[in-house]
Amino acid sequence: MSVIISRQTYYRTTEACDIVGVSRSTLLRWLKQGILEDASHRDRRGWRLFTQTDIERIEAEANRMR
Repeated sequence: MSVIISRQTYYRTTEACDIVGVSRSTLLRWLKQGILEDASHRDRRGWRLFTQTDIERIEAEANRMR
């Protein structure tokens, strides 16, 4: 379930992966390898929160890899 903070919608890692169609392990590997910039927002538990712009970047990388 997405989170809305100050009128901005954020998606958790699993949601972002589902939207783009990549596995969670693939996304985390891309973040760890520096292929993608890590999410700039986190919730109080430290979980990543992705914006729509972040998701578009992930999708662009996924399409580049295909």
